[in-house]
This record gives sequence, structure tokens and C-alpha cells, in this order.
Amino acid sequence: MTRCLSRWIAAALPWVALVSAARAETLAVRVEQWGLLGSWAVDCAARPDRDKGALLTYEIRKDGRVMYRRNFGEAKDESEVVSATVDAEGLLGVMMFFPSLHQTREFGLLLQKDGSLRATYNRSERGEYTIRDGKYVATGAPTPAQQRCD
Repeated sequence: MTRCLSRWIAAALPWVALVSAARAETLAVRVEQWGLLGSWAVDCAARPDRDKGALLTYEIRKDGRVMYRRNFGEAKDESEVVSATVDAEGLLGVMMFFPSLHQTREFGLLLQKDGSLRATYNRSERGEYTIRDGKYVATGAPTPAQQRCD
């Protein structure tokens, strides 16, 4: 019985590694084809600042992981993109884990016809929204368009 289980585990390990690699490749391809990669800001000429706007960067690492970096000037952090899906209207749903916040968040992003990027929603894993229907929940103000900076 133990030998049979050992053979099954030995056979399953390469399959699990292959599925993990395929998942990472699919995620990387998806965000690249959608047009997310690169750096984005409301004003690319302005220095990153928490109150005036951050520089947000999406990149694919050599190991295939998709990473998200936020630069607020004095504060910076990095998170791994866990998943990305595209709906029928072209909305990109991006889920990432923020180690500094100890939480997973999901963003809805829309590429506009002029090439700018706009957040349509941002919610926690508990369903708490900071952005809903393209507006900040706290103020009702629309989210600003972000321009590609590179």
C-alpha cells in the first residue's frame, strides 16, 4: 500500500509542477495581451506621492510571476498578482495578495479608447469596496484615468 502511494505521489509531482507553470504562463500572457504591463500614473510627470498619485507598475518576472509595485514616493510595496480574468466587455479583473496589508484585493480595470486605464472597482476578499462602478465609495468622485508612463 505504501509503495503504491509513493509511486502515485512520484507520478503526480511532475503533473502538479506542469499545471503550476501553465497557470503562471497563462496569467502572464493574459495581462500582457490585455495591455496591463508597464507603469501607470494619473500624471506621469509628477513625482509619486501618497496624496497626489502613485506610480503603479505591472511586470512579469523571469520566473513567470506577475508582480504589482506601488510607489508612493516615501512608501513603496510589491505584491504578486494571483489571477486575472477578462470579461465579455473587456474588463480585466485582477486579484492580488498584499503582504503588507495581510489581505487579498480584487481590482476591475478598463482600458479606455484613448489608451488610458481606469479602475472600475476595488474590493477586499470580504466584499468591502473602496471603488464601485468607477467611483470612490467614500466620496462618490469618479476614479481618474491613468496614463501609461513608459
